Amino acid sequence: MTSSAHGVTLREAVRVWAYVGLNSFGGPAGQIAVMHRELVERRRWLSERRFLHALNYCMILPGPEAQQLATYVGWLMHGRIGAVVAGGLFVVPGFIAMLALSVAFVLFGDIVWVDGLLFGLQAAVVALVVDAVIRIGRRTLRTRALQILALTSFVAVSLLRLPFPVVIAAAALSGWLIGRRQPRWVSAAEHRPADPDQQPALLPDDESIPPAAARAALRAAAWCAVLWLLPVAALIVALGVDHVLAQEAILFSKSAVLTFGGAYAVLGYIAAEAVNRYGWISPQDMVTGLGLAETTPGPLIMVVQFVGFLAAYNSPGSLSPLLAGTLGAVVAVWVTFVPCFLFIFLGAPYVERLRHNQSLSHALTAVGAAVAGVVLNLAVWFSLHTLFSAVDEIQVGPVTLQVPEPASLQLPALAIAVLAAILLLRYRMATLKVLALSAFMGALLAVAIR
Repeated sequence: MTSSAHGVTLREAVRVWAYVGLNSFGGPAGQIAVMHRELVERRRWLSERRFLHALNYCMILPGPEAQQLATYVGWLMHGRIGAVVAGGLFVVPGFIAMLALSVAFVLFGDIVWVDGLLFGLQAAVVALVVDAVIRIGRRTLRTRALQILALTSFVAVSLLRLPFPVVIAAAALSGWLIGRRQPRWVSAAEHRPADPDQQPALLPDDESIPPAAARAALRAAAWCAVLWLLPVAALIVALGVDHVLAQEAILFSKSAVLTFGGAYAVLGYIAAEAVNRYGWISPQDMVTGLGLAETTPGPLIMVVQFVGFLAAYNSPGSLSPLLAGTLGAVVAVWVTFVPCFLFIFLGAPYVERLRHNQSLSHALTAVGAAVAGVVLNLAVWFSLHTLFSAVDEIQVGPVTLQVPEPASLQLPALAIAVLAAILLLRYRMATLKVLALSAFMGALLAVAIR
């Protein structure tokens, strides 16, 4: 394990990416905040401008933007092996945790204290997401124009229910047009640390990507395409297109390339297919899967692992249910995340080459502002559905309002969420400690109420 010009060895990078993967709670907002704190503020691997440039590119890709951002930065630091390490360690802890929770769900799902643990964790995640939204807003919404773009995207997604790709495309076009007339309104300001003695970024902003590195990335993209599509074809040929594992490979491959906007955008598509078309799981199982994904490290899109596990568990064929479920989880995760590496290897060299193109920078900065509004919408949605047991939708012309029923307010969830918010925002307690305390409180309340 050798170091490059920036002085960070791959061995050190492995430790950092493992830490990030184990602490990536709270969905994409919280995960991006963790990476920003570790990579930009604390370790100064790269500058604020370069971090945001990579983030804005990942925002326009299908799939989990936080995992793709980790892969992008890993590639910048240590090439192809760095990308695999960063992206892989971002997924592995969540995969292990979700597999364990999936097994526990099918074996012990009716145990009261287990339900209490999940209840407490879900309430704590509300505070985590709010904390992350505040961090992202402070980082990206530096000008009035960017704040207006974020508010507009929030209204477009939350109230008008416009598709995420349409919102992103409109934001990019707006940033390009605004940048031509008032570039300062959509300029990505350079990070200025509070400490004047802090060292500059280890990865200089003016460093270019060597042509050999770009060609190596393209070769890696070709290998990713093979590693993604070959197992899908093998499952179809060996088991037949009607086998549950082959159906999972096809469904989750389509969701990996056709759905934008992260896990919540995927959720509607997966629910329609897994519940209504294939009948693999119930609507209640889908909600449970989302709750489990919210409370484990890693991307929220790991909800597909839970769906894949239950689908194969419920249709094991000649295999034992647990073995079939494990294979289903592996298939779902493999065809979901291998395309993510493909997108980074395929596009990152060109995005880096255009890093100093002002028109592209303005467009991507506007995209980042729009995504801040989308993340705010996700925070509102999750808070409503966690703190209230009944949320109605009211249609007023083109506007859709989500209105919670006041009588359905879950006071225990509100109490845990408020306590978690105080510990996070006021006392800056570590995330894992807040989650552990919240889960313990949820279990106590569940046992006491029963």
